[in-house]
Order: sequence, then C-alpha cells, then structure tokens
Amino acid sequence: DAFPIAVCKFARAKRHQNFRAYATFGYCASKKETYYGFKGHLLIPRSGMIKAFPFTAANVDERQVLPELLEGKTGFVGADKGYLSSELKDEMKQSHINLQTPYRSNMKDDRSPQFLKWLKNSRRMIETVIGQLTERFNMEIVRTKNLFHQSNRFIRKILSHNFCCLLNQQIQHPITQFAGLIGC
Repeated sequence: DAFPIAVCKFARAKRHQNFRAYATFGYCASKKETYYGFKGHLLIPRSGMIKAFPFTAANVDERQVLPELLEGKTGFVGADKGYLSSELKDEMKQSHINLQTPYRSNMKDDRSPQFLKWLKNSRRMIETVIGQLTERFNMEIVRTKNLFHQSNRFIRKILSHNFCCLLNQQIQHPITQFAGLIGC
C-alpha cells in the first residue's frame, strides 16, 4: 500500500523551493485531495512488521513500484484496489506471486466469503500500520530541507515502528498496540 507525504500545502507548491527536483503533484484517493510531495510504499505481512519501503515521487503509480517492492518474494500478496489490473496480475503470476485485490463494486466476485473476510482482515492490519506511522510517528510531516535527510527520516520512522513491534512480541502483547509500551 502507499500513503502521501506532502512537503507543503497545495497552495504553496509553486513557490516551494525544497525538493523542487524530486517532489511532484499526486492525488490521494482516500483523502480526496491533490498534494505536492512524495509517496511512501510499504510491504507489510500479516505480522505487522514492515518488510520493504520504497520512497517515490507523488506521481508514480503504485502498480509501477510493485515489482520492485516484491523483488525476490513469492506467494500470496493482498493489495488494495489501486493495484487492480489484469496485466499486473498476469505479470505477478509469472513471478510466482498470487496478487489478490478487492474488486470494484461493478465487478463480479466469485471468491468465497471466507477468503474475502480474510482479505479484509489483512487489509485492516495494513491500514493500522499506516495509521500508526502517520499519527504516532508523524510520517506525513516534512521538516527537512533535502532528499537525503527526508529519506533518512523515513527510514528512522520505519525502524522505530519495527522496533516497537519487536518489543510487543517480546512481552507477548498484540504486535501493533504501542500505547502500553511507554508507562508514565
């Protein structure tokens, strides 16, 4: 899945000096807004730990990043509707990857209800992780002046998230519930 990282407000984008060579305009369908900045892509298994995290310009399509994201991986991959493409599914099948996405409302879905429920629960984990990155770790806030520092900040946030998951695993708490890690 992917999430937006806006470097400034949309109205300031033309005057914005930082990241001029790298940032682009993109559209976030879930927020229904156009933004100027980057897009963070994540590969998250059901365990909740982030396994891969490319960082691209905002106008890069999620489907273009998927082969890089899944390089060296095989098996089942659940994705959101942004990855819905028969050509992409065929390409992934050649790489021994079973790409499953929810269908659009006007498409016929002949998969079992149990599988659809399992897919929905998998998506819930991914959305939880993205929510934590944006709310707890302030991933969408950009305070850096260049791409090197922004990408390092991105990596530090991912590392912090995975470290919290490992701590929860060690104390046998639910892996994505970080509220109990820090006591007052």
